[in-house]
Amino acid sequence: MEHVFSAKESAVLRTLPPHTTVYTPMPLLHLWLPPHRLLAGQRRLLALPTPTYPPFRLSVRAEAAAVHEACALPFPPGRAPHHRELAAAVASVERACRLCVDVKATLLSNDRDKRRVVEKNDQTHVTTADFGVQALISFELQQLFPSIPLVAEEDSAFLRSPDADAGIIESISSFIARNVSNNGSPLTHDDVLRAIDRGGREAVSFDSKPATYWILDPIDGTKGFLKGNDTLYVVGLALVVDGKLAVGVMGCPNWSNATTIGNKEDESTGACHGDGMLMVSHVGCGTWSRPLSAGIGQYTTPLDAWKRCSVDPCLVVHTARFCIVDSHTWDMMPLSAHFDSTMDESEPRDENKILLQNSCGGSLSKYLMVACGRMSVFILLARAAKLLKAWDHAVGVICVEEAGGQICDWSGKPLDFAADRTGRRIIYPTGGILSTNAALHDKLVEMVSENYK
Repeated sequence: MEHVFSAKESAVLRTLPPHTTVYTPMPLLHLWLPPHRLLAGQRRLLALPTPTYPPFRLSVRAEAAAVHEACALPFPPGRAPHHRELAAAVASVERACRLCVDVKATLLSNDRDKRRVVEKNDQTHVTTADFGVQALISFELQQLFPSIPLVAEEDSAFLRSPDADAGIIESISSFIARNVSNNGSPLTHDDVLRAIDRGGREAVSFDSKPATYWILDPIDGTKGFLKGNDTLYVVGLALVVDGKLAVGVMGCPNWSNATTIGNKEDESTGACHGDGMLMVSHVGCGTWSRPLSAGIGQYTTPLDAWKRCSVDPCLVVHTARFCIVDSHTWDMMPLSAHFDSTMDESEPRDENKILLQNSCGGSLSKYLMVACGRMSVFILLARAAKLLKAWDHAVGVICVEEAGGQICDWSGKPLDFAADRTGRRIIYPTGGILSTNAALHDKLVEMVSENYK
């Protein structure tokens, strides 16, 4: 049936760029939550009643955004059952990246804000950007998908404690107000704290049944974020549907500072040359990337900005490019029994030496580089003293796999994101994690497993 646009819809559509394709299997200018039957834990089988009230009407500006988000992904809704969730995730992650840029500029120029960096019990740091990103994405997802719980890294315990700087919550709220998509009343401090806690460990309890939930790492690579240099940091959001990874979005605001390998320009498939990178993935639809939009409120990203991502085609192990996290050394890896390593690309290499990079940020930046073909292999050691968190890996896994790569633990088994039955916060891979371009996968699994004890 042909869709007839109203005068108001036509006015909104005129704001889109020429030759933009608009898909219309869903209402374009009204957003309301369809019944979600896939909920966490024992609530999973409960069906929500179909709403009998009119859909919430958005402002004209928000309507333009809704039209854009519905049609500006690189594949149509008919191919992607979670198209609406992915569109919302893309919009939220992009706004979160702008928040990160705002906070980083302030941290580097304001001594008072530098003191608002908190060291957690595990010796990792958290900033106003971590809290702000989690609150922003949590709030926006809850408006559209209130039945889908959130598993995320932070909670508001420190912010509510007597030791917290009195101005930190005000600072967080201020950054959120500049970037959040909110057509209602301005968010209060309590609204911000509740939004943060929606992703905390006490917010939801699962059981052994497959569940549907979001997984968020507000900033992966906070250490690099604080350095103010070119070290990559990533906002990562994934959606698990009925126990399986279905959607992933990674935003890397400073990708443009890292598009070289040695002295060569990065010509890998899917590499973005611009102001930051946005990478999206949907099960069965591939992994795609584009530069971040020029600014908040620009709803004119053309479809041809998207580039299909493919993993590196390397077929020979010793010519592959490897990456590890900066807290690890090559001799900690079982592959060191087969190969020496060098970080100097100009150094001559034979079949006994590989090229290694270990200073490019947290785990998600490594997955991002494997997914876009910049790196061939990411290998990570799981240490007993440090549990591996689901949010450091979930979105990276779907992005690499949809780009043609493979991921497993050191025994060759897939990663189990439901291993933490009640929290879905911890993963327990045997030995560690191996993320590859697929062509090298079987050979590397064999080498790793025979040398892993």
